Amino acid sequence: MAGLRYRTADLRTGRAFGGEWTIDDRGMMMTKKEPVFRNTLYTHDNLYVLAGLNSELVDLIYLDPPFNSKRTYSAPIGSKAAGASFKDMWTWKDVDEFHLDTLAAHYPVLAKYIANAGTMHGKPMMAYLTYMSQRIVEAYRVLKETGSLYMHCDSTASHYLKILLDGVFGKNNFRNEIIWCYKKWSVAQKAFSKNHDTVLLYTKSSDYCFHQLLQSRAKSTLKRFGTQKIVSGFDDYGKRKPSETTKEKSKGVKMADWWEIPIIAPSSKERTGYPTQKPLALLRRIIEASSNEGDIVLDPFCGCATTCVAAQQLDRKWIGIDIEKKATRILIQRLSDDAGLFKDFVATDQVPKRTDVREVAPSKSVKEQLYKAQEGMCNACGTAFELRHLELDHIIPKAKGGGDYYENYQLLCGSCNRIKGDRPMEYLWLKIETRERMLKTRVFFGE
Repeated sequence: MAGLRYRTADLRTGRAFGGEWTIDDRGMMMTKKEPVFRNTLYTHDNLYVLAGLNSELVDLIYLDPPFNSKRTYSAPIGSKAAGASFKDMWTWKDVDEFHLDTLAAHYPVLAKYIANAGTMHGKPMMAYLTYMSQRIVEAYRVLKETGSLYMHCDSTASHYLKILLDGVFGKNNFRNEIIWCYKKWSVAQKAFSKNHDTVLLYTKSSDYCFHQLLQSRAKSTLKRFGTQKIVSGFDDYGKRKPSETTKEKSKGVKMADWWEIPIIAPSSKERTGYPTQKPLALLRRIIEASSNEGDIVLDPFCGCATTCVAAQQLDRKWIGIDIEKKATRILIQRLSDDAGLFKDFVATDQVPKRTDVREVAPSKSVKEQLYKAQEGMCNACGTAFELRHLELDHIIPKAKGGGDYYENYQLLCGSCNRIKGDRPMEYLWLKIETRERMLKTRVFFGE
């Protein structure tokens, strides 16, 4: 580990990388000359980190989230990832209630779908889908218009996650369902061996980055035509002409949407022991297909940092997020073990702060703008008030990642503001709904 130039920083001000600097939490190092992007690993809840990244910042997102498999994964003692673990069992405690109002307000159809899934499969599934939808919404915001998102999942939740992605990205921006095939020992009884994962590919628009990858021809094609380029077509009657070869060598055929890539062998030097580790070959293929050199790759569930390593090998910039603090140690070791690969990167447990929206301190001017936008009504109960009777409130409290942004302000009447306190808007709406229901059903004595 000698000679490494890794620094842990609080991403505010300091001296590192050979000079004075400040950094804006996105990995943009501000020096006296010009801003310089720094590969950054955040060890924090990825929802808060995503909420703090600038809009349309990254070119490619790969997510390998927990699958709601109802299992606890732990790395074996003695491995590089020893001590790392995560619980893939979901309860409502895993959901950030402070972002629920955003989901209900902007994606009501998704909110209804999640509620129906909860009715069918119980509260754990409802909690899992809510948890994932909150992060998908933020991932969509930070992705560039030309960007792509790859969602890695298995049969436990792939069909549920696809509907969430359809709801956020739009069903017309679904590009591929990639099947990653591999061989492993199976103990399945009265069922076929489960030897594949699913990777869902979505783009933010129809104008997206994609490099056509090629694969070898089928054995039968090689036997008949060899490696020469094949030419075929149709005659004047629309009948297909017999295929012919040219003198030019073929570069291969377009890659299919099922990929045979071996899982990491137990004896492989690549294996860290981290639960659910994916092979570098899989991530390299994704990054090569949907990004260019110098692009920014984001992995919100980076675990043992395979995406970060693959991105750096391919000369991409990267942002990794993982709530497990051991991810930093694993990343340092993996990058340093790859001879000649190690570069400077920043590791922090601080929540980032957006710089693409203007901070606005609470003021009379802000209240007047909101009063006009809300048509003089409380944003919760809908009752009209004079301006002096309405109070300025943060929709998402600052302690939960909300900032002094105009979009995060609202006006509430004194009563609603007292009820809400530092809780989410969902809590306030529920209280108002309960109060109104009680008022409608109350009994008047003496009538």
